[in-house]
Amino acid sequence: MWEYTDKVQQHFLHPENVGEIENPSGIGDVGSLACGDALKLTLQIEDERIVDAKFKTFGCASAIASSSALTIMIKGMTVDEAEKVTNEDIADFLGGLPKEKMHCSVMGREALEAAIADYRGVILPMAEGEVVCECFGVTDLEVIRAIKESELRSVEEITNFTKAGGGCGKCEDRLREILQATVSETPVTLVQVEGPKRMTTLQKIKKIEAVLEREIKPALRKDGGDIELVDVDGDFVMVSLRGACTSCAKSQTTLKEYVEKKLRELVLESLIVEEAK
Repeated sequence: MWEYTDKVQQHFLHPENVGEIENPSGIGDVGSLACGDALKLTLQIEDERIVDAKFKTFGCASAIASSSALTIMIKGMTVDEAEKVTNEDIADFLGGLPKEKMHCSVMGREALEAAIADYRGVILPMAEGEVVCECFGVTDLEVIRAIKESELRSVEEITNFTKAGGGCGKCEDRLREILQATVSETPVTLVQVEGPKRMTTLQKIKKIEAVLEREIKPALRKDGGDIELVDVDGDFVMVSLRGACTSCAKSQTTLKEYVEKKLRELVLESLIVEEAK
């Protein structure tokens, strides 16, 4: 599993400024529930200064922590000052984030930009780009900015920072094209761009089964539960919970926050775990 700093854990367990401002000066609504991460940021602005900021988020520990940190950082800032806050600033405030979770800090920055744009009554330039990742609605302009700002040099890094390519994977070739074009002035680094070859379905099944047997089943069996692999269709992994897990009220949390995360960490980042009906 990923290692979180004490500050990330603190803001996840005890987030600050949770909620929604009534009649806000600006609203930043980014992500979607369907994509697994969503953030709504509301700002109260007086005399061009942010006097209050609140958030509602749906996502993992890093998403909650990043949102909480962002609101603390920007309260008291002028709008011009807040406009300069980057995702790296949010991650640094938290003492760092796992590379696989940097997209959570990016989502925070995007929500802030959207809220400021709403306050000013303008359209965000990023929203006018070409959508290259249909699964997560990421545009080419967002990808290009992430590559330049964070010096990304692989499709895997692009996914970590933007989530683009983390779904069906159909956009990976397009992401690689954008990466190569964006860093074309330093072609030597492109040696590192090529990611691993796609696993065959059989290879994927074998790796999933191995992780289930070695990592996941022993943990579930400690609490009287178990899990069985039912089917693998592309990146969708169908499983069946057994024993105590079948009657557990937190079975969906177990699937998403433990089983899915473990398989993404040890097998393939784009895997989506669902319970067979």
